Amino acid sequence: MMRSKRQANFELLRIVAMLMIIVLHYLNKSNLTQVYEEERTAVNYAAHFIMAFCIVAVNCYVLLSGYFLVESAWKPGRVASLVAQILFYSLLIPLVLIGMGVVPAGELSVYDWLNYALPIETEHYWFATAYLLMYVLAPVLAAGVRAVEKRTLQIVIGMLLLYFSVWKSILPVSFATDKYGYEYGWFVCLFLIAAYLRLYGCPFLEKKRNAALFYVGMSLGIFLLAAVSGIAAKTFPAFSYYMDMTTTYNHILCLLGSIGLFMAFKDMKPWEGKAAEVVRRLAPYTFGVYLLHEHVLVRYQWMQWLHVESVKGSFMFIPHMIGCILLVYAVGTAVDFVRAWLFGKAGKGIALARAKFHNKTDGGVGRENV
Repeated sequence: MMRSKRQANFELLRIVAMLMIIVLHYLNKSNLTQVYEEERTAVNYAAHFIMAFCIVAVNCYVLLSGYFLVESAWKPGRVASLVAQILFYSLLIPLVLIGMGVVPAGELSVYDWLNYALPIETEHYWFATAYLLMYVLAPVLAAGVRAVEKRTLQIVIGMLLLYFSVWKSILPVSFATDKYGYEYGWFVCLFLIAAYLRLYGCPFLEKKRNAALFYVGMSLGIFLLAAVSGIAAKTFPAFSYYMDMTTTYNHILCLLGSIGLFMAFKDMKPWEGKAAEVVRRLAPYTFGVYLLHEHVLVRYQWMQWLHVESVKGSFMFIPHMIGCILLVYAVGTAVDFVRAWLFGKAGKGIALARAKFHNKTDGGVGRENV
């Protein structure tokens, strides 16, 4: 049977989310966004404004997975595939950079190589670690969601939100258990929310216009709360907490904004044609884009290679940022396309070798029986 086509609207969201993630890295890791207490320039406000609209990206990426995994067949081979993909980048990138002379081999310690060889355990890529653990738990989570009543699921999600999101968003207290959404526990919470949306929907956000406005409203809320808190922190230092917390993944405004953006794409009318096919072709390589530009040897260097520092403090950072984001995405997609091709060849080779081995074994058994 032919495999059903992936829905282009969700695949487009996958691409948009990854572009947003690159934007966040561009702004954060190049220090283009400064705290309001230190810099209140129009350029700084503009950078924070863009960040407020992009901070929902990671949550959207996880919501996509939860939405489909709750009613999809779980594949243990997918776990192995994800691990192989992660190892491909974590191990190959240092070898390539050493070969190019960018990184002297003598500078890499045993601990560095351990970090590359065990990227999941060392959280070389925090997102990959959290996502993989969530995927391992997916069949249990999906079965639980389908087994409990709607009311029970609502209560469970509500309790998790109190723990992960609500209290930290309201109270100016840094809780020891708050990891800002950089953990698989938060991803499990997002999985359950996405599963709920899949099974029961959300009437208010079922209209694309409402969902889009909801996303915009939450994003503006993130920006304004941070900006006002930054101004107030000059007189009342406690407000600096709210300035910092608004751009964490498990902040309530970030969560609600990500749900709004997710539902806006969900409610798009089905569309086909060349554009939809291009989206379907590009979307599978988005995770590779992340693994390439977020490798520990690359995550701060690519901004130096692209001279981000030259536009710091100027509105020229906007066109420069757009060019850099598109370039990083294009290079990452091309590299992961090659990686997928190599994996495909290796997979066919392994399958062929297995077939030959089994044929030889079966033939031998047959002759012995005769």
